[in-house]
Amino acid sequence: MRPPQTWMITGANRGLGRALTLAALEAGHRVVATVRGEHSLPPHERLSVQVLDVRDPNAARAAVQRAAAESGRLDVLVNNAGYGLIGAIEEATEEEARAIVDTNLLGPLWLSQAAIPIMRAQGAGHIVQISTVGAVGTMPTLGLYNSTKWGLEAFSEALAAEVKEFGLRVSLIEPGALDTDWAGSSMRFSSPDSAYDPLRTQLFGTAQVPWPQCEPSGGTSPAEAASAILAHVADPQDERLRVLVGDDAPVQVRAALTLRLADYARDERFPKE
Repeated sequence: MRPPQTWMITGANRGLGRALTLAALEAGHRVVATVRGEHSLPPHERLSVQVLDVRDPNAARAAVQRAAAESGRLDVLVNNAGYGLIGAIEEATEEEARAIVDTNLLGPLWLSQAAIPIMRAQGAGHIVQISTVGAVGTMPTLGLYNSTKWGLEAFSEALAAEVKEFGLRVSLIEPGALDTDWAGSSMRFSSPDSAYDPLRTQLFGTAQVPWPQCEPSGGTSPAEAASAILAHVADPQDERLRVLVGDDAPVQVRAALTLRLADYARDERFPKE
């Protein structure tokens, strides 16, 4: 059985981040949880909470340094903080585009950069990037969100090869649908252009923006997803870079890859096998 570790988890107040925090504590680990502001995490002797805006590179570096200083090491960094944005590409403003890139893409970059020297000095460490099956394909009106996750996957794949010789692991977690409030309080909306009302109605059953508040729409429970992630981290033989979470995830990835391969296959030079 592996000894307790020090985990740092961003976006820990709700959804998957909260579930991961509670699961890591239950497994005996020490957790440094980061939140944007007020939180409702239960007190625990092995839990410390930091307020962090992941968009600030200086704050990100300072937070990682504090997390490592508390217990003398940093074993697992989970880059979970992020949000969704509904808006056709034409509808998105510059402010919206820069904000989601700063949070979903650059935030994990700053935190990963800060963690690597600490983990390299230890000779071990694991960076866990919370991605999505939407990093394999795309969905209309989620293009900017998809683009941040595609970028996350690109730099993380390169990072995995760069730090492997130092004894560091990198994982991309690709969940399908999660039974969280991601589509509610964690979703932002561009100002709508009526030209896209038919598309919104086709996709979501309504052209209303933002859409009416509703209960989580189902999917893998956050606790189940957290359990799968902890099991992956705990298994040194599990060398997957991309880890699918949820029973719907493999089918969604297969469908996206099939479409992409079919597009490439239109070039007669593309290998058939």
